[in-house]
Amino acid sequence: MIDTKLPLSLTDNPILSQWIAFNEPGRVRVGSGKVEIGQGILTALTQIAAEELDLGVEQVNLVSGQTDVSPAEGFTSGSYSIAVGGASIRLVCAEVRALFLDRLAETLKCPVAELSVANGKFLRNGKGTGRDYWSMAVEIDLERRASGTAPVKKPSSYRIVGKHLPRLDLPAKISGKGFVHDMAPNGVLHARVLRQPWRGAHLAALDEAAVRKAAQAPIDILREGEFVAFTSADETAIMRAAEAARTLAKWDGGAPVPDDAGTPDWLKRQSARSRTVETGVQTPAQGNRVVEASFSRPFLTYSSIGTACALAEWKDGHLNVWSHTQGPAVLRDWLARALKLEARQVTVIHTHGAGAYGHNTADDAAFDASFLAMRHPGRTIRVQWSREDEFLGAPISTAMAIDLRAVLDADNKPADWTIEIWSPPHAQRPGMNGNANFSSETALPNPLPMNPLGDVPDERGGGATRNAVAIYDLPRHRLVHHLLPEVPIRTSSLRGLGAWANVYAIEMFIDELAELAGEDPIAYRLSLLSDPRPRRVVETAAKISGWFDKPKLPEGTARGFGFARYKNIAAFAAVVVEAEVAEDIRLKRIWCAADAGLVISPDGARNQVEGGIIMGASFVMREQVKFAGGRVANSTWDDYPILRFSDIPDIDIELIDNPNEPALGLGEASVGPTGAAIGNAVARALGKRIRDLPLTRERIVATLMAD
Repeated sequence: MIDTKLPLSLTDNPILSQWIAFNEPGRVRVGSGKVEIGQGILTALTQIAAEELDLGVEQVNLVSGQTDVSPAEGFTSGSYSIAVGGASIRLVCAEVRALFLDRLAETLKCPVAELSVANGKFLRNGKGTGRDYWSMAVEIDLERRASGTAPVKKPSSYRIVGKHLPRLDLPAKISGKGFVHDMAPNGVLHARVLRQPWRGAHLAALDEAAVRKAAQAPIDILREGEFVAFTSADETAIMRAAEAARTLAKWDGGAPVPDDAGTPDWLKRQSARSRTVETGVQTPAQGNRVVEASFSRPFLTYSSIGTACALAEWKDGHLNVWSHTQGPAVLRDWLARALKLEARQVTVIHTHGAGAYGHNTADDAAFDASFLAMRHPGRTIRVQWSREDEFLGAPISTAMAIDLRAVLDADNKPADWTIEIWSPPHAQRPGMNGNANFSSETALPNPLPMNPLGDVPDERGGGATRNAVAIYDLPRHRLVHHLLPEVPIRTSSLRGLGAWANVYAIEMFIDELAELAGEDPIAYRLSLLSDPRPRRVVETAAKISGWFDKPKLPEGTARGFGFARYKNIAAFAAVVVEAEVAEDIRLKRIWCAADAGLVISPDGARNQVEGGIIMGASFVMREQVKFAGGRVANSTWDDYPILRFSDIPDIDIELIDNPNEPALGLGEASVGPTGAAIGNAVARALGKRIRDLPLTRERIVATLMAD
């Protein structure tokens, strides 16, 4: 029977030996299916394991995302790594420690209370016993199900958790050998793939002679269906070939993307599956003033600074794949299915990439390398995407249209609240909806059948509906969700999914209601929050920013506020932004208060909050995918601008001390509140609200020029 009280990762991987082994003298192998994607998770998980096992950090060998030895934990996404993966490691390590102590107490015929552990060695009343984990390992059977009942340590006794520990993954990365891109095995064969410009596009013509001439060195060209790949021992040759092929290829058929894709009108014209979720009770409201507003966000692309890369080798009937995927075990299973192999014939080894914030092109590159490796047995195939490939072929974070409606009572508080959302799905990772979701697999003859698309279910945080339910005390809340599953674009997960757009809309709307009520925006929010925990976060942000001191600001400069609890179950974050607004926006200072419960690595937590702030600012101020000629029109950083180092102001972060609360997912908590705070600062500076994103110079000028 599955114990539903256990974290999901432990429910899915219930055997202790899947998580831990003592097969190296002086060191413990701890497995994790959660992977390092730039967030510092390997350091935090190592701290948890060392704490519960009473080891030094250097004694823990954390093996992450290696499918032949690590537990299968799905995707590293949704801010679940600490809340679920870390919670599982804590319970496993506590139980293993208890098993060893119980066995030793039985051997020594003494109470367990007389025993303790220091750096893996067992003590009795503070004196050595001559025993340690490694000498006793043969006596302990770890081929048993985890019970999850062993007591974990109290935060007051922590030596390692909650303390600063330098990032364990950085030394190798700084020295230039920590990334998948740095792998260069002998005899490697380089490859690039020609991307279809839109879904279902047919390659009508390609001048292969001209491509070979452009390569300036021998290359091989493989074509199967609409899939075209170039391979060579000379990486520069295939780079030239791929660049020439993009220009020379002639495409027709399929489903070209219209130029107006992503606009609110376009979204609302699409075929939809609709549903309504209502909570609370509708009651007559004295006052009955109705306020309505519409918001939108555009399509965004992944825009990782480092492009996708993967290596694969097919040898003796086994496929080894090196990838910076976020879901090694899921990738293994779907590579096997797409390539008509057994899962046991595939091993995926997670190898670090240049950071990840959602469904990027890592899995696509892994499929490319794997497919080509099976056509070159015994050779290691290395596939790296170009920047143009990334813009053209990456999964795209979907546009959304959001309408809000509130009926106010006599005190100008919402008595009835409706949010209506139009959005394509926010998740087409491998395995989602039972589909492979590899871009090149769909270009091959006889691809796997496509099941109808759905969104992330509400119980997993939702996709378009993520953070659509306002955190405030509302007597009645109505959510109308229009899922648009048939748009001609591969939409998928980017940091926060629909959360940041929903938070932007809700927090802009709340500010507008406060203005109508003639109340301070933060005071108005506090009047709608009865729970002391979120109130503390809001009050802390107001305090550290001096919000209620009402500082005198220069003309054109204003402050804005934003607040949310990510997915309404993870960390809380409240953000104050001070911004100068003329024809453009200049961020001057940002303050953030966050409550993530027990914080494992304070420095890592601050980095995550700061990273979310910067990304949230980039989303609302800069980013937008545009379409022309049926395809993505952005191809460089010049036409897809992101926030630059010179745009980043001083950022003050206060982590609220809450060690006796469970650790909450933190990585995406500050993204939405930051965007909302910027939007509200811009509205206060201009005296007008800009509800359609991004907040570009053109939109600001148009707003200033409008009557």
